[in-house]
Amino acid sequence: MPLRIFTPQVLAPTGAKLSKSLLRDRSADALPADVEPWMLDTTRWEGGTDHYVDALLWLVGELLTDPKHFFRSFTVKELGRLMNDRPADLDQRPRAHEMGIYKRYFDLIASGEKTTEIRVNDSSRQRLKEGDLLRFKCRDEEVLTRITRIARYRDFDEMFDHEPVSSVNPTASREDQLRNVREIYPPEREALGVMAIGIELVET
Repeated sequence: MPLRIFTPQVLAPTGAKLSKSLLRDRSADALPADVEPWMLDTTRWEGGTDHYVDALLWLVGELLTDPKHFFRSFTVKELGRLMNDRPADLDQRPRAHEMGIYKRYFDLIASGEKTTEIRVNDSSRQRLKEGDLLRFKCRDEEVLTRITRIARYRDFDEMFDHEPVSSVNPTASREDQLRNVREIYPPEREALGVMAIGIELVET
């Protein structure tokens, strides 16, 4: 069965928390009448396992575009509605890594002015490699790019010693960018190391 990873609290339509014990019991009597069967058995999802995985990944990507979603609760029916409302042409789109991004940086990428994206070198970024597609998302907007290079540094100071400041944000000085990025990433995250990801726009 596909792995379940979901951070926000999941509720039955009655408002009751969907208990982990239901996953352990896996008996017909354990399933509340208002909880759809696919929540405990993903093989019951209409469309098959591949469709379920694609829908779940799309849902997580949508939630990551706005952090406040992770402080909300979602009913099972609302999750099902969101997963079924994904774009109809999603299966035809090129597969790409996805990253949520603030609007001011999204606009710079979409215009082609920002050609370097910086992130901390956590486990989720270590899978990125040159040539991969990378889709940036901001609310209901998205832009597709291709990774042209990846450089790794000890910290943001070292990165800006080697990366052109204007390629990261042509509208801000080095000092402004260091202050802004450290407001996003606390010291313990920066300690993981820093990645500079070269990007170019891809026509879709």
